[in-house]
Amino acid sequence: MLPKAYDPTSVETPIYQRWLKAGFFNPDKLPNAKRRKPFSISMPPPNVTGELHIGHSLDLTTQDILTRWKRMSGFASLWLPGTDHAGIATQILVERTLREQGISRYAIGRETFLKHVWQWKEKYGERIVEQIKRLGASCDWSREHFTMDPNLTTAVQTAFLKLFADGLVYRGERVIHWCVADQTAISDLEVEYREEPGTLWHIRYPLLNRKQSITVATTRPETMLGDTAVAVHPEDKRYQSLIGQKVKLPISSRLVPIIADDHVDPSFGTGAVKVTPAHDAADFAMAERHALPKPAVIDQRGQMTAAAGRDFAGISTLQARDLVLQMLRESRLIAKYEQISHSVAYCSRSNTIIEPLLSKQWFVKTKPLAALALKALHSKKTVVVPDRFAKVLIRWLKNIKDWNISRQLWWGHRLPIWYCVACDTPTASIKEPRARCRNCGDRAYRHDEDTLDTWFSSGLWTFSTLGWPKLTSDLKRFHPTSVLGTGWDILFFWVARMMMLSLYFRQEVPFKTVYIHGLVLNAEGKKMSKSKGTGVDPIPMAEKYGTDALRLSLVIGTAPGLDFRMSEQKIAGQRNFCNKLWNVSRYVLSQGSPPKLGGDTAKPRGGTLADAWVIARLNEVSSTVTQHLAKYQFGLAVEALQQFLWKDFADWYVEIHKVEKNTAVLRHVLRQCLILLHPFAPFITEAIWQAVGEKRLLMIESWPKAARLTAAQKNSLPEFGNFQRLVIGLRNLKIHGANNQPLSIQPTAKLNRELLARLTGVAFADQAPAEADRVVIADEQLMVPGAVAKQYADWRQREVEQLNRYIAQKEKLVANAKAPGHVREQAKSDLSAARSRLAELG
Repeated sequence: MLPKAYDPTSVETPIYQRWLKAGFFNPDKLPNAKRRKPFSISMPPPNVTGELHIGHSLDLTTQDILTRWKRMSGFASLWLPGTDHAGIATQILVERTLREQGISRYAIGRETFLKHVWQWKEKYGERIVEQIKRLGASCDWSREHFTMDPNLTTAVQTAFLKLFADGLVYRGERVIHWCVADQTAISDLEVEYREEPGTLWHIRYPLLNRKQSITVATTRPETMLGDTAVAVHPEDKRYQSLIGQKVKLPISSRLVPIIADDHVDPSFGTGAVKVTPAHDAADFAMAERHALPKPAVIDQRGQMTAAAGRDFAGISTLQARDLVLQMLRESRLIAKYEQISHSVAYCSRSNTIIEPLLSKQWFVKTKPLAALALKALHSKKTVVVPDRFAKVLIRWLKNIKDWNISRQLWWGHRLPIWYCVACDTPTASIKEPRARCRNCGDRAYRHDEDTLDTWFSSGLWTFSTLGWPKLTSDLKRFHPTSVLGTGWDILFFWVARMMMLSLYFRQEVPFKTVYIHGLVLNAEGKKMSKSKGTGVDPIPMAEKYGTDALRLSLVIGTAPGLDFRMSEQKIAGQRNFCNKLWNVSRYVLSQGSPPKLGGDTAKPRGGTLADAWVIARLNEVSSTVTQHLAKYQFGLAVEALQQFLWKDFADWYVEIHKVEKNTAVLRHVLRQCLILLHPFAPFITEAIWQAVGEKRLLMIESWPKAARLTAAQKNSLPEFGNFQRLVIGLRNLKIHGANNQPLSIQPTAKLNRELLARLTGVAFADQAPAEADRVVIADEQLMVPGAVAKQYADWRQREVEQLNRYIAQKEKLVANAKAPGHVREQAKSDLSAARSRLAELG
């Protein structure tokens, strides 16, 4: 027998351990494993440095729902877990720890530093894994991977060497995003742009041998020291006579030309722009077109270089800005200045301003790879749910830039590149080359110090974790994977790159479907932030309310691709649902002996209207839940189940059972409900299942299929609907007509008086009450005391009028395309409830 109250803390760990011991997370150990069709998901690997946040929890919950559903539906479900080495984040964390001990990574050297990183990983790296298990994740831990595992390192090296051999990897000098705080280059996707106030300075550049000057506008006067030209649009009539002339660089003796370039915007500032090739990507491209020099005046520490001049070398960029402005004022070369709002680039990891620097880096030519991904998206080899994100992905792939893959870090996959010491010619090789340099014949080499962008190894994740570059049985069976579940915020970071690399190396898509979920917002509709105290920490919530309550709250009220709101109150509400399920199960199992649920009987015996109706409704709900799961509508699936369990089963059928006592049907319905609910709330359903002595684990029970209903069961739906309206009407009659006082009425038709009396509290008599009036409820004519009848009619009229006004308001809100999405969705829900309420009133 079940305990009186459900205590998640006492059952969740033992249940998870039993699942692990049974081994069914491994698809090879499932019953009839070889005959099952494959279904696979690659878990987006969380950072090894991380702690489980609410976004992870949403990812994990939806993936576990799919994995459990498919496993119960007869598939060989593989959910492959793993963690990411998180190059920048991990190195910064270990460096900080060492600094607190007075140790510098430069002092101890690369090899010793990496030993410290591995020691840290061994000590703390399992925290995130244990938290994933805490959520009930049914992934195959025997296949767990880490992006720095030896076999995955081999995959990364193999991929790089092939791209290099095929001419798709090159070393180029480009203006890159440099993070001064983290001392590394970062990709375009790791840059966060913020609109901030700033000053636009208008600076006069004197023309050579003329009293005139040309004025340029800039927000960074200090970069003027690296200017090599002033550019204007060739059709800008203001400056056509000046094209080809030279100007004096203010506070410098250098002369720079005035050039014409189609990329200049004549409407910005003065229409004339300074060209600083080493510190602006657009200026670099312009310098390439016009063969301009590219002096670097800012270094990797954010300080001015010797090329900036003797007065500036060694000072910070902000100090240089102040000094430049002072010297310009003294020379009366500032025409004017104005306060503006402009976009400032920040490193999304360190939260510091990016410094654009000219640097030699390694890049992947992405256009040929993007073409493969575009073809796969257009041909629907990979389907994106919802479809609007496919259009976003396609647009990005069409405008893709080459990918900077080198990082100035020690922790990560070291570039398999060796340079000739004599001539700097690069050679791609895992080990130091033995052959002479192909350029100069020298034999001495040095290993490139840089590591690969973390997203490079992550881009190989779906197939490297299945054994590639070897052609393993896992790779043949489970790739392409079935589904990738992720948030829209890493659509380009990860999804696009996985598609490009899988199609290039495997000639197949990495996944057949990409399910995009929304971001988790707080109760006020704002993005959650731990630092601002607006986040919901999942692990404490799971400990307080139970893991199932947390999981249910993460999917209820959600839809693919839409951000949704989350709060502790929402989790508490789902805890209440779990308690309701527990209490209903206790009642069911208390009926008869022994307390078992019985076998999976498609047609349990029972002939009452309520029996037929609850079986028909169960059949409907089974089909509805399955259909919603197939469309990734997890929220609608849970809502359908909860509506049935709480309203139809608990509030109606269980109450009717207390009169009619058909325990076989009662137990059959609970059994099927536990199976249907298991993917969403695995712990409480398994706990109830085991409490009644079921030998087979619920996690491998067969998923319900639509049953063939009898004619009586089909007809029961409208018939029982009338019965429900009668019960609700009688309750309203007693409450609003008789002020909830004892009420006796005379029915004019043959009704189940005992059942109706139990459900409504109304007494039935053979004789009509004195001064009776006829009241019609659900097509049934009832003789009711006149005063009661009148008070009920007045109340009903007021209620109908009020509901009609409410429905009209909600219809307008639903039709308002300008209203926020979550407001319209709530209005739809409110409208549906109001219409149901109106139907109940007849």
